[in-house]
Amino acid sequence: MRASRFPAVLAAMVISSHAMASGGPLGIDHRLHYDNRGIWKRSNQVALMYGTIATVGIGALAFGDHDKLGDTFWRSVDAMAVSSLGATAMKYTFQRERPSQTSDPNRFFQGTHAQSFPSGEVTAISAAVTPFMVAYGRDHPAVYALALLPTYDALARMKTRGHWQSDVLAGAALGTGVGLWAAHRHSPLILGWLPGGFQVGFVHRFKP
Repeated sequence: MRASRFPAVLAAMVISSHAMASGGPLGIDHRLHYDNRGIWKRSNQVALMYGTIATVGIGALAFGDHDKLGDTFWRSVDAMAVSSLGATAMKYTFQRERPSQTSDPNRFFQGTHAQSFPSGEVTAISAAVTPFMVAYGRDHPAVYALALLPTYDALARMKTRGHWQSDVLAGAALGTGVGLWAAHRHSPLILGWLPGGFQVGFVHRFKP
């Protein structure tokens, strides 16, 4: 599975798994039966989100831009930062109420307390894994399994009524799109703004 196809695959899973469409911009949005148990627990979603942030941040600092792995970590930093800013701007623009706030998926522009569209977590996790799939997927197809992380988060966010179907699809599209942009840049963006020492990384700096 190419990284650019991930949003389409996720869309097919969301639509095929939940056929009871009732509204929203794509006509597929509806509340799922609330489930905050087992793998769908909100605490697991939070752990995945912060674990992703920690892994990408620590990996970037550890490896720097000294090799392909470090370069890819920094591209994930770029993708997460830029896509998260975009998702936040969209949340404040569209002001959509969450399934936990209403049963009507068409309630947009309801005030700044309503920030359902798009899913910020799905955006960030999709952005984080896309540069790795681009960099390593062709030679190591198992890397495409990273797409399971945002897919899980998308399903979990719907089951705990944090987001509608179109929220998670928009988040996946935004994160993947920015991830592809970051992966194909000439060099990592944020790294270029930092002192040169960050390009070396702690692993290579202290290597005997």
